[in-house]
Amino acid sequence: MKMRWLILFVLFFARTTMAFQFQSVAALSPTIIDSLAFTLVDIGLLIGLYLGPGVIIATLGGVVATWLGDRRIVLFSLVLMVAGGLIVAYSTSLTWAMIGRVISGAGGVVINVLMTKMVIDWFARHNIATAMAIFISSWPLGIALALLILPSLAEVGGLKLAWAGVSAATITALVLFSLAYRSPAGASSGGRKISLTSLPWVPLSYVAALWALYNAAFGMIIGFGTLILIERGFSAAGASSAISFNILAGTIAIPLGGWMADRTGRWDTVILASLITGVVLYPALLYVPISYIPVVLVVGGLVVGFGPGPIVSMPSLILPQHARAFGTGVFYSIYYAMMMIAPPMAGAISDHFGNVNVAFTMASVMMAAAIVAFIGFCRTATLPVDER
Repeated sequence: MKMRWLILFVLFFARTTMAFQFQSVAALSPTIIDSLAFTLVDIGLLIGLYLGPGVIIATLGGVVATWLGDRRIVLFSLVLMVAGGLIVAYSTSLTWAMIGRVISGAGGVVINVLMTKMVIDWFARHNIATAMAIFISSWPLGIALALLILPSLAEVGGLKLAWAGVSAATITALVLFSLAYRSPAGASSGGRKISLTSLPWVPLSYVAALWALYNAAFGMIIGFGTLILIERGFSAAGASSAISFNILAGTIAIPLGGWMADRTGRWDTVILASLITGVVLYPALLYVPISYIPVVLVVGGLVVGFGPGPIVSMPSLILPQHARAFGTGVFYSIYYAMMMIAPPMAGAISDHFGNVNVAFTMASVMMAAAIVAFIGFCRTATLPVDER
C-alpha cells in the first residue's frame, strides 16, 4: 500500500513538472518579448507547439510502449523534456525555440499518456478514482507554480535563471522517476503485439469525447469568463478574481470528487452531478444578480470539479490489461483532437453572433453533449475478459 502511494507521488511530481514546463513560456512572455524581441504571435505559437502534436504523439507513444515497455519510454520522454527545455533556454531565434518546444512537448504528451496508464496499473480496483483525481490535479498545480515562481526568478536573474528553474524541475522528475518507479506485479512490460480489435473502440470514443467536452466547456470559463463578467458590470480586477475563485474551487474539488466516487461506489452519480451543474451554471451566470455571481462561481466550481477523477478513471473499466498503453494513447489522441476543434468553434460562433455571452451558452451545450457521451459509454461498456 505504501509503495502504491509513493508511486503516485512520483507520477504526480512528474506531471506537475510537465505543466510547469508547458506554462513557462506564458509565464515568462513579457521577459521573452523584451529579451528576444519575439512577438505575441510568436509566444502563442510556442505555447501551442507544446501540446499541438498530441493528436499523433499520444497514440504513437502508446504503441511504442506496448512494444518496448512503459518505464523505458517514460524515461526517454523525460529525457526529451529535459533536452527540449535546454534547447529553448539557450535559443536566440524563434526557429530553435520552436524546435525545443516540439521536442519537450512530445516528451510531455507521452508521459501524460503513459503515466495515466501507470496510475491505472497501480490503482485498478484500489481507490482508482481518488488516485486519478490526485494525479490530474497536478496540472493546475504546475500551471499555478509556473505563474508564481518563474516571473520572480526572471526578475532576480533574467531568463537564464528562470530557464534554469524549469530545467532543474525536469531533471529532478527524471531522476526521481528513474530511482523510484517500478511496475506493479502483472502489469504489461512490453513485447506485446498491437491489435486494433483488442480495443473497445465505441465506449473508448465515448469517454474520450466526454473528457474533451468537459474540458472544452471549462475552457469557456477560463477564456471568456472575465470578458463576460466585465460586460455584466464587474471591474477588470473583480472579474478576474471571480473567475480565479471558480478555478481554485474546482481544483480543490477534484481530489474530493475522486474520494467520493470511491467511497460511495456511485461514480455515475458523482459524474452526472458534475455535468448537470455545468449545464445549469454557465447560462445562469448571464442572469443572476451580479452580487451573487462570486458565490455561484465558487459553489458551481466545487460541484463541477467533482467530475474529473471518476471521468478519467473510466478507461480503466474497459481496457484489457495488455492494451492499456495503446488504449490510453488512443483515448488522449481523441481528446486532443476534440480539444483542438471545440474552443475555436465556440469562438467562431461567438464572433458570428457578435456576442461574447454565446461562449457560456456553448459551454452549457458542451456539458449537455458530455452527458450524452456518458450515457453512450454506460450503454456500450463491458468489463474486459482479463478483469472479470
